[in-house]
Amino acid sequence: MRRFIAAVERLSTWSGKAFAWLVIVLMVVVCVEVFKRYILNAPTSWIFDLDAMLYGSLFMLCGAYALAHDAHVRGDFLYSSMRPRMQAGLDLVLYIVFFLPGIAALIYSGWVFFGESWAINEHSNVTADGPPLWQFKLMIPVAGVLVMIQGLAEIVRCVVCLKTGEWPSRLKDVAEIDVVEEQLAHSQYVDEESRKIAIEKAKTIDEVARQRGMGGDLQT
Repeated sequence: MRRFIAAVERLSTWSGKAFAWLVIVLMVVVCVEVFKRYILNAPTSWIFDLDAMLYGSLFMLCGAYALAHDAHVRGDFLYSSMRPRMQAGLDLVLYIVFFLPGIAALIYSGWVFFGESWAINEHSNVTADGPPLWQFKLMIPVAGVLVMIQGLAEIVRCVVCLKTGEWPSRLKDVAEIDVVEEQLAHSQYVDEESRKIAIEKAKTIDEVARQRGMGGDLQT
């Protein structure tokens, strides 16, 4: 089960990092359009449609990555005070009752939307020469499948936690604490001793927050 979880997390992490490049594409498109509009006085009528499709694709396709790294927003006022087994039991029920039917409906509906759009060669009607929409609607079922696969791994994670009493570790990836450490390492205005103290304090805060989210005992 742990090998299955790790394999799915690697897939979700890879897909999230791959689709994250859409941010660069979106930035380039916006910069080019700003130059054309205000310098060359030659705006592109359908650029708003393209921006919306790029941003929407990025938002949907990185959902599996966010789920794999426990980055989705949750109301954890009560959840954080629970023990891991109780958290796992609650998560398992919610995944089965809400997540699986909801994502299955998303995949089915998204595929229908894509099929209909492909059949009529649908174009955006926001502008007279709007771009085609079928490739954007295809992202709906694709994103749904990726999230569903990661959701199945999360269900297995809950089962493992119920058996062992501990949450399986997640795949390590760059976190905010790594950015803080990198910034401090290159700062010219912080001496080495202060830098080490700041990094240790940041790591302590990050670990306390992580343990709180996992229902562990808080040590300060």
